[in-house]
Amino acid sequence: MSTQTDSKPWTVPALAQAKQEGRKLVMLTAYDNSFARVLDRAGVDLVLIGDSLGMVVQGHDSTLPVTVDDIVYHTRAVARGLQRALLVADLPFQSDATAERALQASIALLQAGAEMVKLEGAGHKLEVIRYLSERDIPVCAHLGLTPQSVLKFGGYKVQGRDQAAADKLLADARAVVDAGASLLVLECVPTQLAGQITAAVAAPTIGIGAGPDCDGQVLVLHDFLGLDTGHRRPKFVKDFLAEGGSVSGAVQAYAQAVRDGSFPDAAHSY
Repeated sequence: MSTQTDSKPWTVPALAQAKQEGRKLVMLTAYDNSFARVLDRAGVDLVLIGDSLGMVVQGHDSTLPVTVDDIVYHTRAVARGLQRALLVADLPFQSDATAERALQASIALLQAGAEMVKLEGAGHKLEVIRYLSERDIPVCAHLGLTPQSVLKFGGYKVQGRDQAAADKLLADARAVVDAGASLLVLECVPTQLAGQITAAVAAPTIGIGAGPDCDGQVLVLHDFLGLDTGHRRPKFVKDFLAEGGSVSGAVQAYAQAVRDGSFPDAAHSY
């Protein structure tokens, strides 16, 4: 089965084609040029400049202090290290509170080298997704555990466990894709529900703690490498550095495990 490794650069239409062909997408976060080069050469398909940098790079207790300028800085560094992976950049806390603010932030991120922006939630964000998509800005939606909502959630908790919450999450997934999202991250969602969502929407789904039935997987680089960030490592994280022997080997082992369906297994899912 083709993985598109060592071939032409990934594009937004190629993501949809991968879903149609049943090819698993491999995604990791990166925050600097050196790691970006390693990930790109090891065959990662998508790289995310996550606002997770607030916790794993800046030392904050949440992603909330991260600014657009922070994401722009790291996007520029990572973009210089990529040749084939598609670069996605987070819209940080409240930079997407209105469609106009989201547009200005997205312009800055795309001019820094991003090829897609990611935003959290549905509800009033549907208008933002539609507004950006109509202006030719590719959007990745993010549902389930949305870290920017940590204060509202009261912590980092699995989402969609009861029927009402599951129904809402499925409806939100359909809504964000209908609004124009080209990619959908599902975080901390029960395996069965993530599988239902993946089957129900045309856009590829990327799981993080959402089981093996998503169209691809993403992990935070520092968690994936088993680094001590001062935060509890989530259940869904596997230390691939231990089995890969080197950073490049770890990335290759992760990519292979995602593509052959062996990661995540039941021990790394909900």
